[in-house]
Amino acid sequence: MTAPHSILITGADGFIGSHLTEALVRQGRRVKAMALYNSFGRYGWLDTLPEKTRSQVELVMGDVRDPFCVREAMKGCDAVMHLAALIAIPYSYVAPASYVETNVMGTLNVVQAARDLGIQKVVHTSTSEVYGTAQIVPIPETHPLVGQSPYSASKIGADQIAYSYYAAFGTPVATVRPFNTYGPRQSLRAVLPTMILQALTGSGELALGSLTPTRDFNYVDDTVSGMIAILDHSASIGEVINIGSGREISIEGTVRLVEKLTGKTLIVKTDAARLRPENSEVERLCCDFSKANRLLGWKPQTSLEDGLSATINWFADPHHRNHYHDATRYTL
Repeated sequence: MTAPHSILITGADGFIGSHLTEALVRQGRRVKAMALYNSFGRYGWLDTLPEKTRSQVELVMGDVRDPFCVREAMKGCDAVMHLAALIAIPYSYVAPASYVETNVMGTLNVVQAARDLGIQKVVHTSTSEVYGTAQIVPIPETHPLVGQSPYSASKIGADQIAYSYYAAFGTPVATVRPFNTYGPRQSLRAVLPTMILQALTGSGELALGSLTPTRDFNYVDDTVSGMIAILDHSASIGEVINIGSGREISIEGTVRLVEKLTGKTLIVKTDAARLRPENSEVERLCCDFSKANRLLGWKPQTSLEDGLSATINWFADPHHRNHYHDATRYTL
């Protein structure tokens, strides 16, 4: 299989999508970056990329919920990397139907357009949340799928829609299942940016949810390199492939690591708004990435300590924090 050259990225305006866009441009590929339409004419994190990078990207606005929009954006492309999704778990308790519309129906629109247009490769983005609390550690791709939140249930549905097009129609679909990606540009809805910004304020107090769950944090550059490996390897077609670090750490353990790296003494207080319903909390996640290593030769390159240090340095820059409308309360 020849590596695809012309690639549509849905959700390119987001955290991982913007890093993926940069990486593919650096490789000399033609990137069409699809951002969610808005009346402000903004392209999310793509607006912050260097002009040299932006000038090489074809920017389009649209909505994956609209099949006509998706099909039009995909015309002329060799491959599509589908990242567009609603991802905030707390909001999925409030507006579950919107998660089905975006995550399930949006994925259906992508794979149907890919089938109709004869696209060379579809890389569909899943999430480790579909596993629920780990029943096997580390978690292999054969682990049962357990929807413990409306968000994770919608992603299970999206994953099955994507696979069904491979099984039923031979559409060349591969599913990447990232574990907890972190790094520069991540939303403050996520635990690590919230932890880092609160640590940088100097107040010494962190407002967090439960401290006992464990997570597998994978630096964004490693997630992106895994996604590109899946894009470029024919062995990934029809497969679900985990991308993660293989290192398990509790939220409390992560607090202590941030404490060490920032040199701050941190006191944790419970923020009720960050607590999930009891049966909805995913208590344990740890990635088995052996399949990615076997099929693609991929393995993570960035230690948690190095990745956190890079992320802390990025958030310490007030110019970067200015991109967050809810970060104004964080001052150094």
